[in-house]
Amino acid sequence: MFQLLRREAAARRGVLQTVHGAVQTPAFMNVATCGAIKGAVSAYDLRALGCQVQLCNTYHLHLRPGDELVKSLGGLRRFTGWEGVVLTDSGGFQVFSLAPLRKISEEGVRFASHISGERIFMGPEESIRIQSNLGSTIAMAFDECVASPAAYDYTQAACARTTRWLLRCKQELERCNALPGTLNPKQLLFGINQGSTFDDLRLRHMEEILALELDGYAIGGLAVGESKEEMYRVIALVEPLMPQEKPRYLMGVGTPGNILEAVRLGIDLFDCVMPSRNARHGHVNTWEGVRNLRNAKYARDERPIDERCGCSVCQRHSRAYLRHLLMAKEMLFMRLCVMHNLHFYNCLMARIRTALEQGSYAAFHEQYVNLLDQRR
Repeated sequence: MFQLLRREAAARRGVLQTVHGAVQTPAFMNVATCGAIKGAVSAYDLRALGCQVQLCNTYHLHLRPGDELVKSLGGLRRFTGWEGVVLTDSGGFQVFSLAPLRKISEEGVRFASHISGERIFMGPEESIRIQSNLGSTIAMAFDECVASPAAYDYTQAACARTTRWLLRCKQELERCNALPGTLNPKQLLFGINQGSTFDDLRLRHMEEILALELDGYAIGGLAVGESKEEMYRVIALVEPLMPQEKPRYLMGVGTPGNILEAVRLGIDLFDCVMPSRNARHGHVNTWEGVRNLRNAKYARDERPIDERCGCSVCQRHSRAYLRHLLMAKEMLFMRLCVMHNLHFYNCLMARIRTALEQGSYAAFHEQYVNLLDQRR
């Protein structure tokens, strides 16, 4: 399923083979929470932007339009028009992000819907059944992500509960994959390492989930309040335990600099809402750093966002025009800038892969790890 093609120190160049196609790694997964990239970017646009994986959210799609409806319409790939690999988040992050609206028990989590206030329940079995109905390529295990800083005793209990939930997820996915009428009977399952910033809990939890022999392993519970130095320390701590023959996924991260450093530490897969969210507010990525198009200095600037970028936006539109659209609150601004940022992220990953193939990643990392996050 996963082939490691080349290594440079801990950094890895590989390929993940799935029933829905191959993913060249390291790769950035473009976040389409409700089945679409925010900013009026469609699944068809993603092909031109170099996207390999579309990431959708179990909790949100369960609430609307409903996972059973999506299944009846052929699953997420047919529903959205995206023909490639799809990863579905489990809904576990909502255990963290919707803390005022939920109650956790051994069975699962009871939420108050952020849409209607209706009480809903999601546990490991429910999460897996929803993801099976969505027909994604990769299903994520249902877990509990704790905030940072976190109390040691609570984090320890949450890790133990996440392990028990993971076993139930694995059993339920095996059952769903064997059912007649299952959209993707070869759906993969990734487990999630938790433990906040506590070394012993992180290591113990990684050992526990490794014993279940899953299809891939994620590091969760980071980029939730801790410093980037703490995040990198945790990655470096758990990476040696992660199997070489399985893909590694760092959830919810991050900036180009974060990605470059995490690749150096041995991570294969990434996702983050940052490129699309930042773009919608005028912050665009370039090979010289991040530009804020609200700045008055761009009002008469006829150059593209990035003179070294090959995306359709940079080929056709000036900084001055894009700034005008932003100030006039035209929807076209969001679409164009989101497309640029996603192209930039996918291009960054392609250049990372090339550097790894050529054995020059250390130099590439040194050149860009600080530069790309600087404000211009």
